[in-house]
Amino acid sequence: MNLKPIGERVVIKKVEAKKSTASGIVLPESAQEAPQYAEVVAVSDAIENNEKLKGNVKVNDKIIYSKYSGTEVKLDDEEYIVVKYSDILAVVED
Repeated sequence: MNLKPIGERVVIKKVEAKKSTASGIVLPESAQEAPQYAEVVAVSDAIENNEKLKGNVKVNDKIIYSKYSGTEVKLDDEEYIVVKYSDILAVVED
């Protein structure tokens, strides 16, 4: 089953938080900060058809999004977040 966002929305999937520090110290779950870093899973047609927004965010892009944005959805044992395009703060480039 696929999620297809409507309006100017994007479906994202969180990237797992680091479980240890750079020096190798293992962090307990209570000390791990929830990441605002995610991978784009789907982009709405409204964004794809808008000349100003087209190409800014694509499937498989890594992004940073607003901390308290989006709606969490669970589908086929996978957790996704549906966010507004305006809640995407940056695209992370390698």
